Amino acid sequence: MRAVVTVIGQDKIGIIAAVSQKLAELNINIVDVSQTIMQGNFTMMMMVSVPDKSDFDGIRSALQTTGTTLGVQIRIQREDIFTAMHDI
Repeated sequence: MRAVVTVIGQDKIGIIAAVSQKLAELNINIVDVSQTIMQGNFTMMMMVSVPDKSDFDGIRSALQTTGTTLGVQIRIQREDIFTAMHDI
């Protein structure tokens, strides 16, 4: 299944490294990524591939914990839900 990961927060060293490392630990492949810094605010959007039988709530929780550690907000949504929300 594909999903969209968003990361938003104050820019600091190591955000990309920490998020990428956590995704690798969760056996999640990054398919595409876009990131930018706007006036000191870090924003990143990733399209990822999640193994089909994964515990999605567990993944969400692990990413939120990583976000708390980094001082950023990390969210993950299934691609179909993300697309439906933004097609309205």
